[in-house]
Amino acid sequence: MKMMSEKRGRALVTGASSGIGLEIAKVLASQNYDLIICARRKKELDDLSIKITNRYKVNCRVIVADLTTEEGVDLLVNNSEDVDILVNNAGFGILGDHFEMQLGRQLEMIELNIHALTRLSHEFGNLMVKKGKGRIMNVASIASYISGPSFAVYCATKAYVLSYSRALHKELKNKGVTVTALCPGYVTTGFQEVAGMELSKMEKLTSVPAKRVAEIAVKSMHKGKREVMPGIVNKPLPLVTKITPMWLQLIIVRWVLK
Repeated sequence: MKMMSEKRGRALVTGASSGIGLEIAKVLASQNYDLIICARRKKELDDLSIKITNRYKVNCRVIVADLTTEEGVDLLVNNSEDVDILVNNAGFGILGDHFEMQLGRQLEMIELNIHALTRLSHEFGNLMVKKGKGRIMNVASIASYISGPSFAVYCATKAYVLSYSRALHKELKNKGVTVTALCPGYVTTGFQEVAGMELSKMEKLTSVPAKRVAEIAVKSMHKGKREVMPGIVNKPLPLVTKITPMWLQLIIVRWVLK
């Protein structure tokens, strides 16, 4: 256990009001990191900040911002101190056929899952490179490895996150900065409610608790791993997608999501 006199690092966690982001924030606080937590829901952030401060005796700042907008990203960037760890967790998905859903909501998904993540990685990653150390965790998904009918835009955004993170991992490897892509499978969080999903029996059996996902993710990040996929059942997926014809993948994914 770290001594309280030891200098702490500082971590920024987006999407920290619930689910994986909330659990990652708690894990980092338990490791004696000061926190900046960001999301749209002020009450949830304030409640979490109080709990973290009281339990772990670290500083925990709250920044309420809508990262689907340029103004929200500006607000976060301009009001954040230098950080040692950046966790780009904020993101959402919508289940439904692309042409039957509102385009505006799908464009918001792209703004949050891709634009905000890229800009924050660039802004804070540059500062990390200048001081020669830092860690970035970008939350992707097992959906990064597939094309998803009825989940088209979400799968595409997460494929971007995985590809982008892999490239940054290579670019920054010799500059003291590591980039880790977290690719969780089914996790019982607030995500399902937003996406309009109801977990099947198979999904419930293969899901990993958010707390466990966070513990695995932070441990892998500290080790500098390029990507991590919690859950034994989920690990074969990248190989399966390589050997399964695309026409069959699309049929299977469509069936699973229906």
